[in-house]
Amino acid sequence: MKYLVQMKLVNANRPATAQDGIAFIEQVILPTLELCKKLEAEKRIIAGGAVSGSVALALVVSAESEQDLDDLVTSLPVWPRMETTVSPLNSFEGRMQTVRTRRDELKQQVRNTPTA
Repeated sequence: MKYLVQMKLVNANRPATAQDGIAFIEQVILPTLELCKKLEAEKRIIAGGAVSGSVALALVVSAESEQDLDDLVTSLPVWPRMETTVSPLNSFEGRMQTVRTRRDELKQQVRNTPTA
């Protein structure tokens, strides 16, 4: 299954000093980006990247289960400092089937409604 994972740095976790910023970049940001590159090469992250102009990530993740997804997200060094939202994604074909079924139901309602 595919999931949209959005991660944004919580303001309270922003480095307060230049030294903190250097440590944050070296110990958290760069290792996170390296791991994301590795996961992308393994096709576990299938799209996404760093959000321009902010300390944030937007990833489309392929995971076999919710546990697999949770393991991947929590393995990112930046995860404890981030506000994370996860949205399960349906395929385009899956949504088309759902919409067609709904359309057919509506058509049936129209046929069964007496006209004035």
